[in-house]
Amino acid sequence: MDSGNWTRVEEFIFLGFSLPPAQQFLMFTFVLAAYVLTITGDLIIIVLVRVDITLHTPMYYFVSNLCFLGITYTSTTLPRMLRDLLAETKSICVLCCFIQFYFFFVFGAIEHLLLTVMAADRYMAICNPLRYSAVMSQDVCSRLAIGCWVSCGLALMIPTIGLFQISFCGPNKINHFFCDFTPLLKLACSDTALTEVVFHVLSWSVIILCVALIAVSYFFIISTILKIPSTSGRKKAFSTCAAHFMVVLIYFSTITFIYLRTNTNDSYYLDKVASVFYCAVTPLLNPIIYGFRNKEVKEALKRTLEKCKNAFSDFLIWRKNVS
Repeated sequence: MDSGNWTRVEEFIFLGFSLPPAQQFLMFTFVLAAYVLTITGDLIIIVLVRVDITLHTPMYYFVSNLCFLGITYTSTTLPRMLRDLLAETKSICVLCCFIQFYFFFVFGAIEHLLLTVMAADRYMAICNPLRYSAVMSQDVCSRLAIGCWVSCGLALMIPTIGLFQISFCGPNKINHFFCDFTPLLKLACSDTALTEVVFHVLSWSVIILCVALIAVSYFFIISTILKIPSTSGRKKAFSTCAAHFMVVLIYFSTITFIYLRTNTNDSYYLDKVASVFYCAVTPLLNPIIYGFRNKEVKEALKRTLEKCKNAFSDFLIWRKNVS
């Protein structure tokens, strides 16, 4: 194609889901409920970890990071999706699309690393309990968390810069509800080989490295737990890592299904359905599994609510005395 005949694309249009109005509204309601519940649950856990001293441990420090990540991750795609479900024109400017792409994959990569760091935390707690407090100090935990955020932020700049070097000259319709990598590159009218290689090398490297480290951690964790003589001791040890293992299993299974299978070109609709799951449902599971099914978090919530109740009662008494 002659580059002089190209018309530069100024915006993209999401095709989203082709659904009847009733089903469109039903999906809107589902996504809105998932988004509100995710934000609310994550904020509650973040506040509890901050105010309740019993939750000032490395595990809950990383849980609060994961909850904050859940807020940012869902906010990258779901508000836009909610708008588009009710809008006739589902357009997004090219720059906004690239920004959404960058933050979506940055937050996804950070979650990979955080889950890996949390596996290492559980390994230290169960396999080396005597050294746990010394190794997993507040300073170390802070550096690990910051390292996850900074390294992913820098790494994802590379494929994002590559997108800016690609020419998009039409058509401009993205067969998705957000700026995902493969549907976006389908619209390119210049060579995308280098950008694709860089993106897939980064993706495979992060996923394989994280899965390998988590698998090794759990191999030693399970080996150590099985050596505990008492049944109650084994149950207690298993309970400390059950929530993390469940989240890891759900998260990596979904990501692997979407990005590492070979038939994505023939099943866009299935990809979009699965994407709704990991954009809306998976982040909602974090506060449920880590928080409200966790005995320590539930007890912390009760204590905090009791303190709030007492503080409110004291305020009413003060107002009554003043008046």
